[in-house]
Amino acid sequence: MSEELITHLDSRGVFTVTMNRPEFHNAFDEHQIARLTQTLNNASSNRDVKLVVLGSTGKHFCSGADINYMQRMGGHSREENLADASALAELMKTLNGMPKPTLARVQGAAFGGAVGLVCCCDIVIGTTSTVLSLSEVKIGLVPATIGPYVIQAIGQRIARRLFITGERINASDAQIYGMLHIVVEEKLLDDTVDSVVEQLLQNSPNAMKIAKEMVFHLSSESINDDMIDLTVKTIAQIRESNEAKEGLSAFLEKRNPAWQK
Repeated sequence: MSEELITHLDSRGVFTVTMNRPEFHNAFDEHQIARLTQTLNNASSNRDVKLVVLGSTGKHFCSGADINYMQRMGGHSREENLADASALAELMKTLNGMPKPTLARVQGAAFGGAVGLVCCCDIVIGTTSTVLSLSEVKIGLVPATIGPYVIQAIGQRIARRLFITGERINASDAQIYGMLHIVVEEKLLDDTVDSVVEQLLQNSPNAMKIAKEMVFHLSSESINDDMIDLTVKTIAQIRESNEAKEGLSAFLEKRNPAWQK
């Protein structure tokens, strides 16, 4: 990987992905988009990876798309713009659909496409100084490729307002809207991330994977016989899994399950 994207897998299986373009407020261009997508795809298939932490260096999490990159794309052909937009859409789809838990560490500003990254993660921890903005309309654009994930996270009513105002959202409001799950003082950010990571590491990797899949299935359909049948089959199948048997045995024997190192 380039020095603009730093990755580290520790002995616990925690895979940290760090955007490292602080001089550009970690704005992404086509190269960073490709790096992130490849890195996340590799993490998905790597059995040593238990969970993913997405963060960045410097004062701000990410200012979205690099303005010079966006200006350059404006001069390209329609076909080139379609291919570029598809690449960003693939990044969002990959992050949102990760089979392993994803946690975003958000300091400072998260603007434009960065809000998409935030809304695609399972757990988002920000600071009291975190500010978010769907700022695309300010420069004549719209939050299109990130739109489905933002709307899924915050709902249509709030999205309608934020999409058309481009206003800045403080950490308190972002938590109310569902963009941030946890807000702490900046000095507590890393300790809080570590605490949540430790909590996730106590859980069955297979159960967390299936739990995420179940959320996607259950939130996209109405409650009917087919949905109920799916839930019945899901719990019956997972009860037969090795991890479930190990977890129940460990509980009864008052010991840690095998997946806890």
